[in-house]
Amino acid sequence: VSQEEKMVQAYVKAVAYMSPRKIGALVAIQGARTLQEYISTGIPLEADISGELLINIFIPNTPLHDGAVIVREDRIAVTSAYLPLTENTGISKEFGTRHRAAIGLSEVSDALTFVVSEETGGISITYNGVFKHDLTLEEFESELRRILLPASEEKQGLKAFYDRKQA
Repeated sequence: VSQEEKMVQAYVKAVAYMSPRKIGALVAIQGARTLQEYISTGIPLEADISGELLINIFIPNTPLHDGAVIVREDRIAVTSAYLPLTENTGISKEFGTRHRAAIGLSEVSDALTFVVSEETGGISITYNGVFKHDLTLEEFESELRRILLPASEEKQGLKAFYDRKQA
């Protein structure tokens, strides 16, 4: 199993737990552009990613639950980080600070950010300025796969299959 696949599984596991329990969460996954200026606002963790750790971080009224988790190079770099809030006034009032931060970050970086709403348990994702909300767990997982898993992995799978057929 690839590192990307393990990460997708950890994110899905965490969201599957947090969403029905309305545990608010905000996770930003660094893309090609550095998030160092936001990482520097957080509390360093430098930990391997697991669903359990992500759940633990966002349990309400614990020291680390406020702010964003930022993932860099397959590790949780920091927790409790501040992200830039969007200036977009067209966003519905039903979306709070976490959502505004996710959208704000997607406007200034190529990070993938996902949110679990504390109010509704709703699952949202932002990437390259596109905000998708009220996703089912299945839709959330397929969005993660589409963005995080290199397309070459699928192609390699098929190529390996055909190569075996030829042999």
